[in-house]
Amino acid sequence: MNCDHEQLHHLAAQAAKENMPAEEAIERVAAAFKSISEPSRLKILFALRQGEMCVFHIVEAVGGTQSAVSHQLRILKDNHIIKSRRDGQNIVYSLADEHVVAVLELACSHLNCKI
Repeated sequence: MNCDHEQLHHLAAQAAKENMPAEEAIERVAAAFKSISEPSRLKILFALRQGEMCVFHIVEAVGGTQSAVSHQLRILKDNHIIKSRRDGQNIVYSLADEHVVAVLELACSHLNCKI
């Protein structure tokens, strides 16, 4: 099949191939996006934009049950989207870093949603 822009597209395809991240990196990015694409986990991330919180207050912010929220927190933590620390008898959760906020803000900007 011929293309009207054969040379230009061939060069772009070659550059894409040469600059493609390693398969392991692709898998990690896909897992991260998969983990934030579930609505209840996304709500948790938006809540944690306001600052660190314990499970009780995350449940207050996003709704649901403590067990359901704890399950979602584990998935986000396993994918390095959030982090936790012990504070006395409580465990408090926060976003892993400012990149998480940047991704949320970029997605909302792209979709013209207010955050």
